Amino acid sequence: MTFEAAGILGVAVAVASVLIVAALVLIFVRLVRGPSLADRVVALDLLAILAMGFVALRVIATNNPVFLEIAIALGLVAFLATVFFARLIERRGGELRHGSDVAEVRGTEGGRHDHGG
Repeated sequence: MTFEAAGILGVAVAVASVLIVAALVLIFVRLVRGPSLADRVVALDLLAILAMGFVALRVIATNNPVFLEIAIALGLVAFLATVFFARLIERRGGELRHGSDVAEVRGTEGGRHDHGG
């Protein structure tokens, strides 16, 4: 079964692809804007989940289950990366209490540029 000849399944795969691309755009916005390390870790985790979704759509569209092994390996790597980043955030401590690690770094670099001068 190919993507073009799938009928309603092809339409469903196309709609799901568009929705995943829209979610990817929003994830990249969250990844860039942050504001905290925890927000970026969640965005990276969701990015890996959506990549697995793309692989699943590819499997459905082509009826070729070879790519499922890639999705499983990607899920395992994403899980391990999330655990690593969670432990990193836990060791950093104060970042979650203040809500933003960016403000802490800027505050310790010798002053801010928001006052007139």
